[in-house]
Amino acid sequence: MTPDEQTRARLTRSAAIASISVALLLATLKLWATWRTGSTAMLGSLADTMLDLIASIATLAGVWIAAMPADRDHRFGHGKAEALAAMVQILLIALSAFGIAIRAVGQWIAGARTEAAEEGIAVSLIAIAATFGLLAWQRHVIRRTQSVAISTDHLHYKSDLLLNVAVIAALVLDHFVGLVGSDPFFGLVIALWLAWGAWRASSDVIDEIMDREWPEERRQEFLAVVAKQPELRGVHDLRTRTSGSLDFVQFHAAVDPDMTVSDAHRVMDEIEARIERAFPGVEVLIHPDPEGLIDEEGVASEELLPGAGSDESK
Repeated sequence: MTPDEQTRARLTRSAAIASISVALLLATLKLWATWRTGSTAMLGSLADTMLDLIASIATLAGVWIAAMPADRDHRFGHGKAEALAAMVQILLIALSAFGIAIRAVGQWIAGARTEAAEEGIAVSLIAIAATFGLLAWQRHVIRRTQSVAISTDHLHYKSDLLLNVAVIAALVLDHFVGLVGSDPFFGLVIALWLAWGAWRASSDVIDEIMDREWPEERRQEFLAVVAKQPELRGVHDLRTRTSGSLDFVQFHAAVDPDMTVSDAHRVMDEIEARIERAFPGVEVLIHPDPEGLIDEEGVASEELLPGAGSDESK
């Protein structure tokens, strides 16, 4: 592993371990608070925290596996383990939302009331403080690593802040104000919030699992770097994808048809060096083609690049 990869692995593991530690603490406190208050909103918060714990364990496993170097059976590395861990989290969040919603409706119909609201509020305040600390560390790790697994973990811990505020509001309105039905109402709101968060988080994860192309802006930046190679006449069949912390690019490069194999190899090496300077760590596969090559459908395959052949930044 390179020093950057080692740093990334250390940071993502530390964030996952921090998540597990916070989830264990909060699960213990919320289990006691749920028993004391009988609150549906607190039960929903407990269920979310238990799923946070399971999801954080999955995240740790995902980032641990993703940090493993490529091997004979996984030539492109293990980066997709992060996306798989994130998908586990999303499924657990969705199931949690469904269960909490069912519970809230049942409590609403039964007209159940809460008890020992002071203990429940105190636990929620502790949870808010612990979550703020965890989110601060996760933001630091995400800025350094761009980990999709930690980003997903960060998303539902952010939702925990609103969830704990909702629990406090539910206990205050139900126990102190006497507003019957406020606790199951907030429980239902929490369930809907969790479901919405799972839906939003699924987009990035599915994109990575399905090898979605880079955003168009980044593709154009990449092509602009490649176009600075003087001998390059065009590029076609550009393909990009991301797997965990790794980016992969492959394309065909059109060069002078009279160029020797040795010269073509030199040009490809120079293009790779340009790419490495502009996009550190990107794995590149280039196939040289003679300019004017006609494909099986009788169409010239190269796409001329704006500025191609300039000697800028050589």
